[in-house]
Amino acid sequence: MPFKLNDARRHHIPRQQHRVTNSADYDAALRQRGSLTVWFSDEAIAAWQAAPRTTPGGQAWYSPLAILTALTLRAVFRLALRQTEGLIGSIIGLLGLALRVPDHSTLSRRAKTMELPRPQAQRGDKPVHLLVDSTGLRLCGAGEWLQEKHGTKTRRSWRKLHIGMDAGSNQIVAASLTAKEVDDAVEVGPLLDQITGAVSSFTADGGYDQDRVYADMLERYPEAAVIVPPRARAVPSSTAQTAPTQRDCHLRHIAAHGRAAWQRASGYTTRARVEAAIGRFKQVIGDGLRSRTDQRRVTEVAVAVHALNRMLEFGRPSYVRIA
Repeated sequence: MPFKLNDARRHHIPRQQHRVTNSADYDAALRQRGSLTVWFSDEAIAAWQAAPRTTPGGQAWYSPLAILTALTLRAVFRLALRQTEGLIGSIIGLLGLALRVPDHSTLSRRAKTMELPRPQAQRGDKPVHLLVDSTGLRLCGAGEWLQEKHGTKTRRSWRKLHIGMDAGSNQIVAASLTAKEVDDAVEVGPLLDQITGAVSSFTADGGYDQDRVYADMLERYPEAAVIVPPRARAVPSSTAQTAPTQRDCHLRHIAAHGRAAWQRASGYTTRARVEAAIGRFKQVIGDGLRSRTDQRRVTEVAVAVHALNRMLEFGRPSYVRIA
C-alpha cells in the first residue's frame, strides 16, 4: 500500500479522520446481526422438514435450509455442535414450535456432504471489480498455551483461505479453502470459476505477479484489467516494444512516475477493502476452524461467507472524510 513507502516518516503524516453519516441505520444493522429472529427466519421454519424423497433410501428429517440455519448460528455465535443443538432446541421451545431438533451427530454428518449456493454479487448486471487475497486459519488443537506452559514446539497446522470480493458491494463472491502449501496464484482459476457474471478488473498484491494469473484472466475475461504490482526486479517482456502486455504497461508507468503514483492511477489502493474483509472474517467468525475433516472445513468456510454477506445486507456504514 502507498503508506508503506513512507514508513520511515509516517509519524509525521496526519491520520485521516472520518465520520459516519448514517449512524442510526448502521447501529440498527449492528444490533440486528445479533438477533436470533434474523438467523432463525420464517423461511427456515416453513421449510424445516425435508421434502419427501422420490428415490430409494432413507428419508431425511431436515431440509438443507434447516441444516444451513443451524450451521449459521454455530458460525455467528462461535458454538460447538452440542451447544448449537442446545441453542436450536431452546429457540424452538421458546417459539412453541412442533419441530424436531437436529442433534450434533446429524449436523456433523450433513455438513460433510452439504452443498451451499455460491455467493452472488448484489449489483445486478454490473461487472465485478474483483479483489483477491488469502489468509491462514488455524486448526483446532494445541495452541500458544502449550508452548508457553511446557516449552514444547509443535508443528502448527493451518489451512489457507482464498477469497474474492466485489469492490462495489463488499460482498465475498468467491472463496476456497486449500492446504497451506498451495500457492496463491494457483487458486485464481478456481476462484474465477465461481463467478457467474462479468469481471471488469482483477486486483491483488505482488504475490499474484505470475504468468498463470494473466493467462487465467485472459482465458476467461480477455477485456478485464489485471492490477497486480510487478516485483521490484521485474523486467519487460520480449514483446514490450511491439505488443506490450498489461504488465509491461505497469512497468512503464512505474518507471516514469513511481510506484506510489501507479497505485493511485491504477486503482490498486482499493485492495485495502479485501484486507478489511479478511479482518472482518477473523473478528466475527474467528481465526480458526472448528471442524475436524477437510470436507467439513470447506462447508464451515462457506457458511461463514454466507453469514458475512448476510450481515452486509443488513446495513453498511457510509463515511465522509473530515480531516
